[in-house]
Amino acid sequence: MDNSMKTIIFYATKHGAARDIAQRIADKIGGADLHDLKQSDIPDFAEYDCVIVGSSIYAGNIRKEAKAFLSQNVDALKGKRLGIFMSGMGRGDEKEALAAAFPKALLKNAKAASVLGGIFDPQKAGFIEWLVMRIITGKSEYIETISDAKISDFVDALIDGMEGQ
Repeated sequence: MDNSMKTIIFYATKHGAARDIAQRIADKIGGADLHDLKQSDIPDFAEYDCVIVGSSIYAGNIRKEAKAFLSQNVDALKGKRLGIFMSGMGRGDEKEALAAAFPKALLKNAKAASVLGGIFDPQKAGFIEWLVMRIITGKSEYIETISDAKISDFVDALIDGMEGQ
């Protein structure tokens, strides 16, 4: 990505997968500021050209921190080059999952929106999470489905058309 484009990535995570994805996106872009939405001091993103927002998803819902940030900033985010990602182990329809979790106005304006995979770590999971994973997948060991190829596609979609900007 053009280094003159200032980028910030906001993420909300429970066990760290969304943070891992945010870091991989930043590395692919060639640098971006990262901000955990659990922190109370949300930076003013007016100075940024590109804003990426990502969250882990559980039972079809993004983290409450991400939901609050998005609902409070819909209008400001619509004026930015926007990327939206989810981290999760879901096997369902990606477009439906995104549509159910994120504001439609933002999805409509996003240059990139994708489910980029997730991590299940039984060492970090509670009993209910472990049980659900066992029932859904038949597995209960460490699983990582984060896709570097999908992250590359996400970044490519986000920067498409920026060359002349």
